[in-house]
Amino acid sequence: MVTRHSFDEKLEDLHLELIKMGSLVEESIDNTIAALKKQDVELARQVFLNDDVIDDMEQIIEKKCMNLIARQQPLAKDLRAISTALKIITDMERIADHSADIAELTIRMANTKYIKPLIDIPKMADMAKQMVNKSIDAYVRQDINLAEEVCASDDDVDDLFNKIILELVNIMKNDSEAIEQAIDFMFIAKYLERMADHATNIGEWVVFNVTGEHDHLARLFHKDGKPYYPHVK
Repeated sequence: MVTRHSFDEKLEDLHLELIKMGSLVEESIDNTIAALKKQDVELARQVFLNDDVIDDMEQIIEKKCMNLIARQQPLAKDLRAISTALKIITDMERIADHSADIAELTIRMANTKYIKPLIDIPKMADMAKQMVNKSIDAYVRQDINLAEEVCASDDDVDDLFNKIILELVNIMKNDSEAIEQAIDFMFIAKYLERMADHATNIGEWVVFNVTGEHDHLARLFHKDGKPYYPHVK
């Protein structure tokens, strides 16, 4: 059985691994959007390679979590931290998968002229990336306020997603030859929207880690907009 000091060190190491994985996920988002904007096939292929690295890291962190549970019977708050980490790495891995999905569409559209300037899609990607960054930071710092910010940002991403879809629908109505590419861009926007959803999931698990309750963040607010955490004294 490991000592409490050793357990805390291993828990801190777990936090560092999560931060590293989060950085790789953010890099993956940056690269996939840069590849899309530049129609850079090689960079898009690099996103696929990085996805494999992130998959491997998920497995490494998962094993560390299991070892922590097996080596010592954790306190309730420690068990929550470990189980939260297991949930977080799943969401981060799926975010990386969506980056790879976008990279695949980028390769498919590499030799065609885009039907519209890429303005809102890169903006949406940056918002999703910032949400990932904040959600991981919120976990490490046990910061519910940051988790709230992630929730609020998800609403902004949804609004931008709806704007993009409406614009693409109008393009398809006016130009039948643009339909195929417009649909591809719709998928890209949907993948970005899903990234934001996964970042919000991470925020929700942060709330669980701090309060012991798991619920959608939107349900944790009074009608006056102020946060309500019944389990936080």
